[in-house]
Amino acid sequence: MEQPTNTTDVKGLKQIVPEVTWAQRSSTTEPEKNHIYMTIVVPDVDKKNLKLDLQPQSLEFTGYSESKKATYHVKMDLFAEIDPAESKINHSTRWIELVMQKKDLNEEYWPRLLKDKQKVHYLKTNFDKWVDEDEQDAVPEDDDYMSRMGGMGAPFRV
Repeated sequence: MEQPTNTTDVKGLKQIVPEVTWAQRSSTTEPEKNHIYMTIVVPDVDKKNLKLDLQPQSLEFTGYSESKKATYHVKMDLFAEIDPAESKINHSTRWIELVMQKKDLNEEYWPRLLKDKQKVHYLKTNFDKWVDEDEQDAVPEDDDYMSRMGGMGAPFRV
């Protein structure tokens, strides 16, 4: 995996904006099918060295990697509200996976993930999870992905 090149020096510490991938589903009738899939790529960030603040309109992540001797940090203002209490989080040695429940039940997809229309270099579409709006009912739910999220409801602050 390519390492992000966007670093800043904060008091001698390297700070990196991590790669973030995302996809979404929408439903007017089933809240569990109305969500955002998000992965924050942060290798070797131990759970004890991370802070994830998931709010209705924003997400902020900070984590320290011992092997990279770097701090990862990203703050995102979301396009619309999510329900942190119904969202799920899974931490691994390579990334943080989230399934964030959208607050409003709409058939239409969000036009973008972030509130601001400006493109950001660290944000990419997760084409492994993405389906077009008109095809989402034909695609089975990713049960394996969701099973890894079991019992990890938000709010999640570490």
